[in-house]
Amino acid sequence: MGSTADRACEVAERESAKQRNQAALDRGVEPSIFETRLATTTRRRGDDLHVCPSCKSELVYPTDWAPASNRHWHVALRCPECEWNGGGSYSQDVVDRLDEALERGTESVLEDLNMLVRANMEDQIERFVSALGADQILPEDF
Repeated sequence: MGSTADRACEVAERESAKQRNQAALDRGVEPSIFETRLATTTRRRGDDLHVCPSCKSELVYPTDWAPASNRHWHVALRCPECEWNGGGSYSQDVVDRLDEALERGTESVLEDLNMLVRANMEDQIERFVSALGADQILPEDF
């Protein structure tokens, strides 16, 4: 598990990214969903399962898992970037770190989704307001 300082730094990094994305939206520029993710400042360990041993991508995810023995798990892993597949038996602590990395990834995807939904809604509202202003909305449209 990361230290409190590591987590505080991650939170600050995420807030900074949110502010930059909001500033881009305010200027009418949609941030690219394909931008490279900010590198986290969390210290990486050699046994972090979410990091691909082949291409160093941080997008490795489990495809299967099962209890192995007392506080150990059999986990099958896959990297979507280089198609690496691997796995093995890992301690509960290592699997817990993988779970935390997956939760951070899920939060990031949900943040991007919310940002895109908002940008799309704002665009739809602007087009509707323009159509109203130009008398292009008729009773038959409803």
